[in-house]
This record gives sequence, structure tokens and C-alpha cells, in this order.
Amino acid sequence: MTTLMIFHEVDDVEHWLSSPKREEIFGPMGITVRTFADPAKTNRVGLIVEVPDMETFQRMMESETAAEAMKFDGVRPETILTLVES
Repeated sequence: MTTLMIFHEVDDVEHWLSSPKREEIFGPMGITVRTFADPAKTNRVGLIVEVPDMETFQRMMESETAAEAMKFDGVRPETILTLVES
């Protein structure tokens, strides 16, 4: 299991937090996600993601399905920062 910390900005934090897209995409892959929002009320959000298979995760993140989900969620792709637990 690989643990990731992912930070990015979104258009609307409340919409992003309530979106079903993470569970729809990650759930069937056995990926668990914990969400975080900046208490200073910026548009920055974060996730702790537990990934059983990094190769599958990376392929999925490069897919059209992931791009559509990010668009639906208002994710600003140019702001994504991913850290891998070492």
C-alpha cells in the first residue's frame, strides 16, 4: 500500500467536498481517500490517498475519466502537487 498526500486548488470547496466522483472512481480500485480543506477559507484542498497499486492509479489519473471527474469537481489541474510517503 502506498500513501500519497495530494494538494490542489478547486473552484468551489463545498462542491468538491460533497462530490461523489472520488468514491465512484477510487472505490472500485480499493483506493481510500481522506479529504481536507484549508481552514483559512482559500480554495486549497488536500487528500490522503491509500493506493494498493500505483501503476493502476497512475494510468487512471491520466485517463479521460479522471479528467472529466476533475472538471466536474472544479479541480484546477495546474495546481496539483502529489507527495509519496517515503
